[in-house]
Amino acid sequence: MKTYAYGFPRLGQNREYKRIIENYWKKNIGEEEMLHRIQSLDEERLAKYETYVDLFPVGEMTLYCNMLDTAIMIGLYTKGDYKDYFELCRGKKALKLTKWFNTNYHYLVPDFRGFSPNDFKLCWNKPREELERHKKGIPYLIGPFTFLKLSTGIPKEKFGDYLLAISDVYKEIVEEFSKVHIDEPAFVLDISQEEVKIIKEAYKNIGGRLYLFTYYEAVDFLKEIYNLPLLGIGLDFVAGKENLRYIEKHGFPSDKELIAGVVNGRNVWRTVQRDVKELIEHLYKFTDKVIISNSSPLYHLPVTIKGEDMKEELLKRLAFAEERLSELRLIAEKSFSEEFGIDNFGIDEEVRERVRSLTEENFERDKPYHIRREVQKKFLSLPLFPTTTIGSFPQTNEIRKKRRDFEKGRIKKEEYDSFIKEKIKDLIEFEEKSGLDVLVHGEFERSDMVEFFAKKLQGVATTKNGWIISYGTRAYRPPIIYGDIKRKEPMTVKEISYAQSLTQKPVKAILTGPVTIIAWSFTREDIPVKEVAYQIALSLYNEVCDLEKKGIRIIQIDEPAFRERAPIKKRNWDRYFEWAIKSFRLASRAKPETQIHTHMCYSKFAEIIDKILMMDFDVISIEASRNRGALIGCFKDKCFDRGIGPGIWDVHSPLVPSVCDMKRVVEKAMEFIPKKSLWINPDCGLKTRDWKEVVPAIGNMVKAAKEIRDELKFLSTDR
Repeated sequence: MKTYAYGFPRLGQNREYKRIIENYWKKNIGEEEMLHRIQSLDEERLAKYETYVDLFPVGEMTLYCNMLDTAIMIGLYTKGDYKDYFELCRGKKALKLTKWFNTNYHYLVPDFRGFSPNDFKLCWNKPREELERHKKGIPYLIGPFTFLKLSTGIPKEKFGDYLLAISDVYKEIVEEFSKVHIDEPAFVLDISQEEVKIIKEAYKNIGGRLYLFTYYEAVDFLKEIYNLPLLGIGLDFVAGKENLRYIEKHGFPSDKELIAGVVNGRNVWRTVQRDVKELIEHLYKFTDKVIISNSSPLYHLPVTIKGEDMKEELLKRLAFAEERLSELRLIAEKSFSEEFGIDNFGIDEEVRERVRSLTEENFERDKPYHIRREVQKKFLSLPLFPTTTIGSFPQTNEIRKKRRDFEKGRIKKEEYDSFIKEKIKDLIEFEEKSGLDVLVHGEFERSDMVEFFAKKLQGVATTKNGWIISYGTRAYRPPIIYGDIKRKEPMTVKEISYAQSLTQKPVKAILTGPVTIIAWSFTREDIPVKEVAYQIALSLYNEVCDLEKKGIRIIQIDEPAFRERAPIKKRNWDRYFEWAIKSFRLASRAKPETQIHTHMCYSKFAEIIDKILMMDFDVISIEASRNRGALIGCFKDKCFDRGIGPGIWDVHSPLVPSVCDMKRVVEKAMEFIPKKSLWINPDCGLKTRDWKEVVPAIGNMVKAAKEIRDELKFLSTDR
């Protein structure tokens, strides 16, 4: 039995990828050294494949985003030098950043405005370069349909023309290779018959040297894929259960290999030997050409569990990316070791009873929004276009070092707490001096918006080195939800109430919502996910109550993963949104005078505005800078009456936007949103920025708000 693995993390066991590229950005190393180090890191990554599996792709490595690399390959953007490349990633020409399917991985969105089907041409043969460099492996490509489907600026009626035109470029690339790995995860979307028709035409044009991979869900048009000229078809049998049902009913073509995704590429629980053995034996009833693989790219997992320090009962149940490769080899050799399930590990009957006892009243606030708004207006006395930030401020080297020293026991808790209080005090002074209307405490005590809460919740574990990439070089460590969840003690009250004691202006408390904690963690699979969400929501509700007791009147519950966590198939949305909405409402049952905010960023929100409104918040902040405020337009037809803060400053770029740049986004928003509802804020937290960027940008943001107020003569009525 052959094995095939793909998507092994590029990050490196010690985040070497991040350090190499960011050192280049900081001009600590030159271009030649950066490329040499990245290539060496890729050699180490490919060596993992060679150690464990028979087949693997080459060319998955990128300096930022493979969608951008593909856009350069086909002539949408000029390859230029690496300064030009990174300008498209994080400079003035930065492309829109959004979520990759229903994951927390982000990609840069190619923009085809001004580019016609006649403009396609092969401008960079990356697969050839990579194969010449590494010699072994199968050249890797993002499929043409996925690439175009996830891009923007292509007229809907012209999509077929673009796909057929780009297929000519793909044909030119693949014809020199005997085998090519091509990823088409967009095949699992809700695909129309017209799209199926043009997919068939495009792939017949490209030719038959392809191993085509689909993942994250089942494919609805397998019959047509069977008839494409392919060497093999990769199917997800973990998340795509319907793939198996289709094969059971219709069989599998004898002229193709079935690349069976049987080990989970997105969650960390060890593969159950009995289950995978039965599945493979079952597949052999329909084809004798089975290659076993991971169900989806392995970059959704940390590199390895080696070096992790956690409870043995939990550790023995885990498998990260390298362990997934080992599992594939063991499965092929039929020498799988002892298996472990979740069993009764982490059960808390008190928590479960609290969830069972919930009634519909627990998901409703005491007063409707129109009453809350008037009460909050009286309590908060905010000006027109109130200014605020999303929550975090720069996590400097000094802060990170102090946190490490505390965690490793090199300094005492009293010293660390005193340090954090001093940082909060300095920030409050800065915010007041800057003229912000609603302040935050800066989150200096928090390593990550999910990990911080994970460390304070029962039933959740954190890792030492379990990093995965979110976008570009940005990495985070997903916690592992293994048991029933409850708050052990107040999680944020001490720092936020201290900040509030330093100022007469309102200080906004920042919490991470239940959907985002689940989406950005590896979660348990032994109970329904909605029960996990309600357990988290009840813990957050306890925190909200304690914050209110300390006089905190603005509480933000961040849910950037609200759209991201939705199922890929829209037919499965209702079940998801029911518990996602209810979990937010359960967590946010605050008093009428407490203003509940939420924050969402870098997702496609237009199609779920109705669902977002059902969350019953008072104010929402969203990303609007990279799309120049266009996102705001989707609120126009929904009679949106809540407060809204369109992000007017792209914090994922080091550039400081001018006052005019910021005003332009606000003026765009005023075309769709009543003036009295608009807030002024960045599009995300400031954790990754430097103070040299933050200080002038906040100054410009506050000045932009003041100038708009002056221009409108401080009028706060609707148009």
